Amino acid sequence: MSEKQDYYETLGVPRGASVEEIKKAYRRLARQNHPDVNHHNREEAEERIKKINEAYAVLSDPEKRSIYDQYGHQGLNGRFGGPGFGFDIFNDLGGFGDIFDVFFGSGTRTSSRRRAAGQRGDDLRYDLEITLEKAATGIQKDLQLAKLQSCESCNGSGIRPGSTRAECSYCHGSGQISQSQQTILGRMQSVVTCPSCRGEGQIIADPCPDCGGQGRLRATSHISVEIPAGVETGSRIGLRGAGDAGLRGGPAGDLYVVIHVKPHKAFERRGNDIFCEIPISFVQAVLGDNIEVPCLDGSEKLHVPEGTQTGTTFKLRGKGMPVVNSGARGDEYAVVRITTPSKLTSEQKKMLLEFGESCGIKLNADRKFFDKLWGK
Repeated sequence: MSEKQDYYETLGVPRGASVEEIKKAYRRLARQNHPDVNHHNREEAEERIKKINEAYAVLSDPEKRSIYDQYGHQGLNGRFGGPGFGFDIFNDLGGFGDIFDVFFGSGTRTSSRRRAAGQRGDDLRYDLEITLEKAATGIQKDLQLAKLQSCESCNGSGIRPGSTRAECSYCHGSGQISQSQQTILGRMQSVVTCPSCRGEGQIIADPCPDCGGQGRLRATSHISVEIPAGVETGSRIGLRGAGDAGLRGGPAGDLYVVIHVKPHKAFERRGNDIFCEIPISFVQAVLGDNIEVPCLDGSEKLHVPEGTQTGTTFKLRGKGMPVVNSGARGDEYAVVRITTPSKLTSEQKKMLLEFGESCGIKLNADRKFFDKLWGK
């Protein structure tokens, strides 16, 4: 591998390039120069890949990049004050095959051929909004969402029906290649994951035309979920295996349904208890009365004793929200609010004033005005 190449020039980035710009350039060049993409000039492609990987191994490491910027290649060899990395710069990433695995799949070193490893699908999230009444009773809900599903044409294999996987011509089916590197201790031989097949030993030479060899397609799916009674905003319901389909026969991810309970116009929820305000008249508060109080599942009779003050709270035991996965329930608290009439007749005002005087209540209003109004 040449020691004279300009790493920045190799990746096609300026010297002040950010880490993200370097990574983006590496991904683009790695795909363009992959040996399987360059069937007719594989040896030249392999050499270009080695140079690209060497450049990325240095420029993606802050310490090595700093030494290279100050001292060039000789600094990496331990000259001119640099700590020296020899040409063992690939070891940190496990060889150029493993660098390639970072972007094209998960590869691990092994002493024997590795078959295609299934990759688990992604987990998905679905936000579901329900009413407080539905949260109190529970509900069976049918969800519709787009997700990656196993391709029916190839049964998730990614191979065109009737075709089979082909042996990787780069590693000859072993899933590994030998790499020779010059270090300060001499030339070292190492075995790394094959960058062409990512250690599988096989490649898809004839991909499925429907999924393009991915084994998955995005499609609309209908899923039924049971929402238990008592859920609240933020509750999560997990559905195992209902997420995106896995790669190469890997297990599917999970689906998490996140609950959002709509605000209610009459009830306020506090934990498993609910609160509501009940308007009553002045007469009902003074003399007492039996009233109907709304509940989540209908209504309940409540006796308001005489002399009840506004703001008095009455508890209706067991009329609150259910406790999830339990037979217990919270309570309902009815807070009475005395309403003041805004329009009274002259006769009503007269009786009310006389009532106030009988109770020792003196108004600051001019009494002559009222006498004149009532014809006295």
